[in-house]
Amino acid sequence: MATRPDTGDGPPAATLRIATGSMMAVGSMLSVQFGYALAAPTMAVFGPLGTNWLRLAWAAALLALIVRPRLLSYDRRQWTAAVLLGLASGVMTLCYFQAVARIPLGLATAINFLGPLGVAAFGLRRARQAVWPVLALVGVVLLVHDGTDWAVDPVGAGFALAAACGWAAYIVLTKRVGEAFPGMEGLSMSLIVAALVATPWGLAESGGAIPPPVLAVTAGLAVLMLLPYVLEMMALRRMPVRPFGILMSAEPAIGTLIGFAVLSQSLSLAQLAGIALVTIASLGAVAGK
Repeated sequence: MATRPDTGDGPPAATLRIATGSMMAVGSMLSVQFGYALAAPTMAVFGPLGTNWLRLAWAAALLALIVRPRLLSYDRRQWTAAVLLGLASGVMTLCYFQAVARIPLGLATAINFLGPLGVAAFGLRRARQAVWPVLALVGVVLLVHDGTDWAVDPVGAGFALAAACGWAAYIVLTKRVGEAFPGMEGLSMSLIVAALVATPWGLAESGGAIPPPVLAVTAGLAVLMLLPYVLEMMALRRMPVRPFGILMSAEPAIGTLIGFAVLSQSLSLAQLAGIALVTIASLGAVAGK
């Protein structure tokens, strides 16, 4: 079928796809950060591992009911991609919930963002581009250490760094799963795997006793969790990885603002400078590729 030529009446299709993907990426960042902030009271009562487990389980169940993945129709390549993405998602969320239970949301998000920065910086071939990883490292030092002592819980910072590794794998694998599966079937499969990964940890922390109010709250949190997964996969289908990474560079700042507005978490000037350096490093690494 012949395509209709561009007559100048509207934006080209590629531009429109990128603009739509950009709005999806921003919506994803807002949803995920609000979700983590609103999960804080439940984590204080039920624990970070239990909260993460129920949130993942609800999200997996809700999406499976909507998508109805055809479990018996997938080949080995599809199963491998979905399982790997599920493992990465499970590790990422387990570690990140442990991090935000110990350190402010903005700091956890900034350290966690080293994962996307690593993906963006991978393969940089110009010597001058090495400045971006160095700048990010300086930013992280400002975030977690004031020159004489730890400014934040080092265990929480360590969990945020582990979550960053999971996020790096998640970005690469989400693109692969989006290409291997139709619709949201791959995402549904990966969430089922992630929920299974989180189950033993959640059961160990909660002892299997789940108060009904926690069930209700985590169901709501699951919606805020599910929305970013869907939006990010849809965004990555509409735009290249580089502009997607540039947009996601705003997430540390968004996390800081939401942490302040929702949780009253204030940061020092050095920590705010650290978040700014991580964000600048991410922008530079992605834009310079």
